[in-house]
Amino acid sequence: MRIDNNLHEKSIKILTDLISFKTISGSDNSELIDYCEKILNDLNIETFKVFDDEKKRVNLFGTLKAKKPNGKKPIILSGHTDVVPVSKGWSTDPFKATIINKKLYGRGSCDMKGFIACTLAYAPILTKSNLDRDFHFCYTFDEETACIGAPLLIKELKKRNIKNGICIVGEPTKMKIIDGHKGMNEYTTHFGGLAGHSSKPQEGVNAIEYASRYINKLLEIRQELVKRAPKNCIFDPPHSTISVGGISGGIAHNVVADKCKVEWETRPVNDSDSNFVNKEIEKFVNDELLPEMRKVFPMSYIKKEVIGEVIGFEKLNESEACEFVASITGDNSRKVVSFGTEAGLFQEIGMSTVVCGPGSIEQAHKIDEFIELDELKKCLIFLEGVKNKSII
Repeated sequence: MRIDNNLHEKSIKILTDLISFKTISGSDNSELIDYCEKILNDLNIETFKVFDDEKKRVNLFGTLKAKKPNGKKPIILSGHTDVVPVSKGWSTDPFKATIINKKLYGRGSCDMKGFIACTLAYAPILTKSNLDRDFHFCYTFDEETACIGAPLLIKELKKRNIKNGICIVGEPTKMKIIDGHKGMNEYTTHFGGLAGHSSKPQEGVNAIEYASRYINKLLEIRQELVKRAPKNCIFDPPHSTISVGGISGGIAHNVVADKCKVEWETRPVNDSDSNFVNKEIEKFVNDELLPEMRKVFPMSYIKKEVIGEVIGFEKLNESEACEFVASITGDNSRKVVSFGTEAGLFQEIGMSTVVCGPGSIEQAHKIDEFIELDELKKCLIFLEGVKNKSII
C-alpha cells in the first residue's frame, strides 16, 4: 500500500506547526487545541472541549459520524498534546521542527505529536469516505504528569454515553502492538518543620533531614517490591518500582530548613503493590517521623500530595483492538512495556484498547528528540487500512 506524497508532506507540515506550540506539561495548551479544532471543524467534524479548573488546559474530542452505520464499533484515535520540559544541549531549536537526514527533530516529534499530525492530515480523506462507523479524534492534556487531563475527558464521555469502541492510543511504538503496561502513581510529599539558627540544630525541626529519612524508607520499600515480584511477571523489570525524581528545600547554609518537598513515583504491577507502598510509607510517617518532629514543634507536618494515580493497562488474552490493528499491519506480535500511557483509562470504561503509533520510545524525553519521516508514512498507511475496514 502506498500513500500520496502530498499527504505525507501535509503530515510533516502539521507536525511542524504542532511542535511550535510550547505545550510543556502544566502549561496552557489552548492555542494548540484551537489549531486542531479548526482543522476538524473546517471538515464539519463536530467537537467539544473539556477544561481544567483554571480554564487554561483543555482536552479536545471530535466526532465524524458514519454515513451508513451498520453496528460496527467506533474508532477512537487518541493522543496527548503535552510534552516534557527541554534540557540544555539541543543541537537545534527544540520548538522549531528541523529535518536532517530524513529525521524530523523537535520536542514532541515522536512523543506524541507525530501521531496527532497524521490523524489531522488524514481526516479529510475520512470525511470523503463512505464510513460505516463513527470516528473520534481525542487529544488530551498533561499525560506526562500522571495523566491529569484524560480522566476529566473520560468523565464527560461517560455522561455522553461514549463508552464503547476500539481505541488506538498512538504512543511511539514503531507501529508495533503494545497490549499492557504497569500503573503509574506520582506523589509530592511536603515536609514542614521549624526554622532556626544552624548553630543550634536541636532547637529546630529540619525538614530536609526528615525528608532524607523518608527517601531512605522509600528505597527500603523498593527492595521489598523486588521480593514481592509475581511469578512469571511479564514486565521488565518484573516487579513494581519506586523512583525519587526530585528534592528541594532550605534557604541558606546557616538556617535550619523548615520546608522541603520530595517528588517520587511508583509503577505497580498490581493494586496490591500500590497499596503496600502507601501503607508502609504512611506507617513510617505516623509511627516514627511525625512523633519525633512534633516533640520539638507540635505544628510540624508531613503531607503527601497525589499528583496522579493512573491505572495500569491490563493485558488480555483476547483483544478486539489488538486483533483489529494486527489485521491491518499483518504483525500479530504483542509486547508489554514499563512506561505508562492513557490506555488503561480508556480500557477501564469498556473500550477495547491498543497502544500503537509512529516513532520510537527510545527517542522520547531525550535531547534532540526526533521521528523518522518514514514512520509518519507508516502511520498514514495504517490509517488508510483503518479506513478500508470502516467503509461500505
